[in-house]
Amino acid sequence: MRVYEHSDADSLRPRSHPWIDAESNPAFRYYDFKTQPDLIRSSLEDLQQWTAYPAIETFYRLLEWLNGSASIFESNDSAFNGAAATAGTPSSKPLQCSGRLMILYRDLAVNTSREQMHRLTNATAQALSEADPLFESGAVAATIVTTQFTALPGPLERQHGQQLMLSFWAWGETEAETMCHLDRIFHNLTGALQRVTEEIRGFIPTASQE
Repeated sequence: MRVYEHSDADSLRPRSHPWIDAESNPAFRYYDFKTQPDLIRSSLEDLQQWTAYPAIETFYRLLEWLNGSASIFESNDSAFNGAAATAGTPSSKPLQCSGRLMILYRDLAVNTSREQMHRLTNATAQALSEADPLFESGAVAATIVTTQFTALPGPLERQHGQQLMLSFWAWGETEAETMCHLDRIFHNLTGALQRVTEEIRGFIPTASQE
């Protein structure tokens, strides 16, 4: 599976956490999936019309694990564009689906450490590149995005941090094939992030070390 750095200017705009609403649709709201995991399957509007495909169940399970007790991360910001005709992609396949998944450390203060964010980004990119090397109908990009963590105590300078944005693309000849390839990507993401958790858990400072 192809793994690279994404540098789209719109995707790299500064963000806030928790975010208030989505620019694309003010009806989209921030939810804390750690405390309300049941909302994962009901609040992600852009996935609803695609739930007949196994890929969406795989994505829900990934979010449930990311926000569950076994994870050192959380995620409450994602986007999805379903299978549709496209042009100008790295693939010769006629259909593409795409989206993004934002990852951050559950201990919000850790996200203000550039060292920790680079460790997360590099470890994730490495794990993904080794996860499924013969798979050519999908790609993932790992990008660091500037974020203001407004839930942290001030001053503002202490709230400046980053998140990891994982952008993904799947290609296929048919809608079913494209969504099948997307399912493969989500399985790869799950395995890679679980591996990264075990690799970097010991590098995260505890409250007594800060």
